[in-house]
Amino acid sequence: MRGMPIVLGIAGGTASGKTTVARKIVAAVHASRVAFLEQDAYYRDLSHVPIEERRQFNFDHPDAFDVEKIVAHLTTLRDGRAVDVPIYDFATHTPASQTVRVEPAPVVVIEGILVLAIEAVRKLLDLKVFVDTDDDVRVLRRIDRDVRERGRSLSSVVEQYFRTVRPMHLGFVEPSKRFADIIIPHGGSNDVAIDLVAGAVRARLPQIRGA
Repeated sequence: MRGMPIVLGIAGGTASGKTTVARKIVAAVHASRVAFLEQDAYYRDLSHVPIEERRQFNFDHPDAFDVEKIVAHLTTLRDGRAVDVPIYDFATHTPASQTVRVEPAPVVVIEGILVLAIEAVRKLLDLKVFVDTDDDVRVLRRIDRDVRERGRSLSSVVEQYFRTVRPMHLGFVEPSKRFADIIIPHGGSNDVAIDLVAGAVRARLPQIRGA
């Protein structure tokens, strides 16, 4: 790989469709050309905290993430070197012992709720996207995901939403929209907007690859 890669950041509220948007862009650009990171992999290790306290932790605040590691990994990928990304266990709120090797590529994509809200991460982005989805849709998706995929009870999901998710969305996630170069309404179903973003990335690939 020659030249610096494009670094694309995709942010938006919880269950807004960020991951769907990111994966559609990756597919459109071609996965072999993309190094894909999820901000959720970089939650801080809470193994030193009693389990009941972990469950009350504010996972939607910027301080919940290991920003130093995110920045280090983005910088390493930009330099053309591979990184070992943590696998986060949402049941225990700790990183698993295994990691996933992510190889450098002409395009680096990172998605997560606070990708645009954290200045140190935002400074490394060449293209900033915000996925905008109605609040009621996001809440229902969040409940469905956390109950089915993360083994949470309905009452715990609702309690967490009102205690931390909603306040942090209003305090950090929604305001970060102003940093976006492109806003995609209606989440992962907006194929027109997704195609436009993918096209903009593809148009820059020949320059990056030195063609």
